[in-house]
Amino acid sequence: MVRAIVGANWGDEGKGKITDMLAKESDIIIRFQGGSNAGHTIINDYGKFALHLLPSGVFYQHTTSIIGNGVALNIPYLIQEIESLVERGVPKPRILVSDRAQILMPYHVLFDTYEEARLAGKSFGSTKSGIAPFYSDKYAKIGFQVSELFDEDLLREKACRVCELKNVLLEHLYHKPLLDPEEIIKELLSCRDMIAPYVCDTSAYLHEAIKEGKNILLEGQLGSLKDPDHGIYPMVTSSSTLAAYGAIGAGIPPYEIKDITTVVKAYSSAVGAGAFVSEIFGDEADELRNRGGDGGEYGATTGRPRRVGWFDAVATRYGCRIQGTTEVAFTVLDVLGYLDEIPVCVGYEIDGQVTREFPTTSKLEKARPVLTRLPGWKCGIRGIKRYQDLPENCRKYIEFVEKEIEAPISMVSNGPGRDDIIMRK
Repeated sequence: MVRAIVGANWGDEGKGKITDMLAKESDIIIRFQGGSNAGHTIINDYGKFALHLLPSGVFYQHTTSIIGNGVALNIPYLIQEIESLVERGVPKPRILVSDRAQILMPYHVLFDTYEEARLAGKSFGSTKSGIAPFYSDKYAKIGFQVSELFDEDLLREKACRVCELKNVLLEHLYHKPLLDPEEIIKELLSCRDMIAPYVCDTSAYLHEAIKEGKNILLEGQLGSLKDPDHGIYPMVTSSSTLAAYGAIGAGIPPYEIKDITTVVKAYSSAVGAGAFVSEIFGDEADELRNRGGDGGEYGATTGRPRRVGWFDAVATRYGCRIQGTTEVAFTVLDVLGYLDEIPVCVGYEIDGQVTREFPTTSKLEKARPVLTRLPGWKCGIRGIKRYQDLPENCRKYIEFVEKEIEAPISMVSNGPGRDDIIMRK
């Protein structure tokens, strides 16, 4: 059985924790899109970790972790991440890398950095991890596939072609040093030696695993609102963040995805630029930011302070719908225990009209939040294991959110640890 774990909003919803928890009963965990541009924070018996490329199931010895064909594969970064786990006492995980995955190159990072600098105040808030240039090259058919690492003649021919194209931009647009084909080939051959032990036909591997009835998790990166088609364009990432893409990015049939667990945060947070209707500012924001997450709302990759706001039912209902949600994992609820009352955004006012539908970007930028306020519960809820033992106002908040987003909340996270979870349904 295949289950997808994806985010409903801007990312940072707590997918890593949910994946880590569900991996206990799983055989295979797959990263199917994105790269090292976002991090999943996990707290377990080994300590606190921020994973960027590795799937969040790597802490279990019985699991196999797969880097799917849809991932932007930064090979040195992946190897470093594996080694850092081992150095901290984690048993070396079993890793398989798709032979059809494409390689994120150092020049992708350079181009990402150069373009953000060129755009200056009009930049997209990139993590400068090379993601947009990588996917641009992939779809322009000038990327390097892992399988190509083992054909040196092909590498040499393609490296020359890539340099011809890239050097025009470097010379005339960015005014930066040119690329050297020999240096690129050297980098690629070094990557080949690093990644060779992990490479296989992961699609064929998964085909057999599905036939054998293995439990498989698809782990998404970021959330619905960062999807290039259905998100807040152009303030989006460069690969699809939706569960539907899991079939493509892993190389499995779409009908094998039976459950879609969408992770939803009890308040809102976002990194980077773009419309954020329920955002709050000043002291109010600082307090939520400092109390939030598992050590404050700061990006796991960049360390940047996250923008924060109240729960946005309009965005979340849309995010759950576009994911095809079958159940919701509701996270960081414990953070809100300090509030006397908790605002919730239940609609958007746009040009004098109130809507419950999530609009396209031009309209979204005009939107003002329509808030309703619920009574807080004014106490800590960590350590509670049964839903009925939560404070009444806490349960009312969950049930209000559930009704607004039109999707069943089956799990409630009330702390950062692996076992801080309440199974509701």
